[in-house]
Amino acid sequence: MFSLLAYLVDARHAELVRPARIYFEHGRITAIEPADAKPQVYLVPGLVDAHVHIESSMLPPAEFGRWAAAQGTLATVSDPHEIANVLGLEGVRYMLDQAAHSPIYHHLGAPSCVPATDAETAGALLTVADTQTMLADWGMPYLSEMMNWPGVLYKDETVMAKIALAQALGKPIDGHAPGLRGAQAAIYAQAGISTDHECVAADEAREKLAAGMKILIRQGSAARNLEALHPLVAEAPGRIMLCTDDCHPDTLLHGHINRLVEQLLALGHDLADILEASHYAPKAHYGLPLGSLQVGDTADFVVLPSLQDWSPLAVYRQGVLIAEQGKPLEAYRQAPAPNRFAAIPLHAADFILPTYQDASRYPVIVAEDGQLITQVAYQDTLLGPPAPDLDTDTLLLAVVNRYHAGAKPATALIRGFGLKEGAAASSVAHDSHNIVAVGTSASAVAAAVNAVIGTQGGLALVDGQGQATTLPLPIAGLMSDQPGPEVSARYQALEAQARAQGASPKATFMLLSFMALLVIPKLKLSDMGLFDGEQFTFYA
Repeated sequence: MFSLLAYLVDARHAELVRPARIYFEHGRITAIEPADAKPQVYLVPGLVDAHVHIESSMLPPAEFGRWAAAQGTLATVSDPHEIANVLGLEGVRYMLDQAAHSPIYHHLGAPSCVPATDAETAGALLTVADTQTMLADWGMPYLSEMMNWPGVLYKDETVMAKIALAQALGKPIDGHAPGLRGAQAAIYAQAGISTDHECVAADEAREKLAAGMKILIRQGSAARNLEALHPLVAEAPGRIMLCTDDCHPDTLLHGHINRLVEQLLALGHDLADILEASHYAPKAHYGLPLGSLQVGDTADFVVLPSLQDWSPLAVYRQGVLIAEQGKPLEAYRQAPAPNRFAAIPLHAADFILPTYQDASRYPVIVAEDGQLITQVAYQDTLLGPPAPDLDTDTLLLAVVNRYHAGAKPATALIRGFGLKEGAAASSVAHDSHNIVAVGTSASAVAAAVNAVIGTQGGLALVDGQGQATTLPLPIAGLMSDQPGPEVSARYQALEAQARAQGASPKATFMLLSFMALLVIPKLKLSDMGLFDGEQFTFYA
């Protein structure tokens, strides 16, 4: 039997913080006794990321879990639809198998929208029968984010069949409905959608709460909504959760949900409300097999130096010490690398801007750092044909189909990236994960795209002389098979080089990865063309 003397932080007890000696044996807490001595540390329940795509860390589940554990995260609610869009059921099975090697618990849901729309080319299609396989045969515990909100509102047969299947099995259904308000939000919730992580404004979130949904406050590597939504933590305790959605490796190695907790504490929120959002609410909603520092629970907890500093001294899962002093204790384990990549090299002449009905002004996507939503501007074409213009930060955006050899790229103009030379490209391009690139010229974009093709997936940055630096991602073009610190270092080096070339976003590659995400308005680009996310149709 083991024991620890600590201030026990327990939002289910009359005393939120009390000195105690905690006994645990065979992976469970066997007794909790009051203590007269003054402890040196604090014990808190394990943190939960209530919605994350593990693939966006560029690490497979076991390696993600090693480094998330070091930050005090003991469970994730994870949607594997990134790899599902590339490899279908094979990819989902891969994530389940690899998650079994993780030191923390990964609650993997059944992807509901693969592909997310029919306006892009994905590597797979998951049918209602596939959903049955995942939810019933494989026992996956929930239906992942229903991004096809128009399909819910207008009762698309396939969408409703997947929802009905989850409901019949008594499994929660996650939502994804950016900007949906009022009556439409109510219809969406009434269909059985239980959560939303896409709110960017408190009023929108309050309407969805009123409709019966729970709200996940997202603070990730690209989208950061905590500042706008944090009042909800106090307004609706038990109905608010915390998530990252997408967490790049450099972020993960320096902090995860623990940093969100620290931000909420700094904003003056009550610790009990924060624990509701970071542990109790997601545990209850999803039925997570995670202990909560009660006698009989699994011995899952985090040891902190203080309640102001959430950098863990030690982390326990089922009574086993899995991380200490910010470092994982489990050994690195290299994962296998399934992939699908058919694209072949392109030439600068392939990257031609399309024409539209209104020849007097040309549409320009306007990206905003820290947001997935884009705006629309126009380039005056009276003085010449549409083209990149560095003086107005107007660059060339391209998406290349990676699943079919010889497919011609789709192109558009975009602002918000700031590059003054070269180009960046990535095969992490939500949600279908074709190749997305942004650059100052067609030749630079072609060079960056070809560098990604050369590594069969990954990130690439081309400088002003056409030289490429890459981060290969051999696992489905999404994840590395190398240790987390190495991936993080190479990623940070790419980001630093991008900033040296003028890039303005805090996370250039993360922001770029969302420029092909059609289900987030207003304008995005798929491999088939420019897409209006508000009208849900191609731009004409």
